[in-house]
Amino acid sequence: MITTDFVPGSPCWLDLGTPDVRAAAAFYGAVLGWDYESMGESEDFEGGMFRKDGKTVAGLGKLTEEGARSAWMLYFCVTDADATTQAVRQSGGTVRVDPMDLDDWGRMAQYSDPLGGQFAVWQPGTNKGVDLVDQPGSLSWTELYTSDAAAAKEFYGGLFGWQFSDMPLPGGGGTYTLITPAGLPEERMHGGLMELGKENLSLANGRPYWHPVFAVEDCDAAVAKVTENGGSVQMGPEDAEGVGRLAVCVDPANADFVVLTPAES
Repeated sequence: MITTDFVPGSPCWLDLGTPDVRAAAAFYGAVLGWDYESMGESEDFEGGMFRKDGKTVAGLGKLTEEGARSAWMLYFCVTDADATTQAVRQSGGTVRVDPMDLDDWGRMAQYSDPLGGQFAVWQPGTNKGVDLVDQPGSLSWTELYTSDAAAAKEFYGGLFGWQFSDMPLPGGGGTYTLITPAGLPEERMHGGLMELGKENLSLANGRPYWHPVFAVEDCDAAVAKVTENGGSVQMGPEDAEGVGRLAVCVDPANADFVVLTPAES
């Protein structure tokens, strides 16, 4: 269960890099009921905030990195972005964006894990992160698809102190690993990771990738909005026992995400 108490190692922010900001704003507005608030448009910058019922749920910005694919970036809370950056280098990861201050909001950095999966960290200042989680139209889970689950556990476990627990997937579909922040009980878990063959990681050319899971009131209705607005569906909708009804979706610019109607507790 994702919370907004922002303990170290927990998800605290996410943003979407896309080639067409206005098109993305319209798409996610239709699918998730988000409002988009621009923070400006210029030759060097275009972006803003997504809000749900007046609360910030994500960021949006124009993709500027040459050759990069449109994708969601997940940020994990840290107390010291500079120390985390040093740890990433020492653990075989790559620093994509060195630690930098965003006014007095906080300090951020972006990385790739040793296999190429991209992620980021946020050291809070006056802004701790998103205002709304685990409600319809907001982040409810984070997920890593990787070609080497053992290597991912070693890297992220060493970096964030995450606790891992494995569970078998139904039908002999392999193992799913649940992720919980350091020192917290399992009911506070915030994500999972799953090992897939490189041929199943085609969105990132065989490299691992993180994606967000958004809670929705009606998975099938959300999927209909995805396809009506130019997106596509990679898997589902289908029921996952004890989890809910979910679908893996791709927006019109090829950024992937999941919509989930949680099972009733």
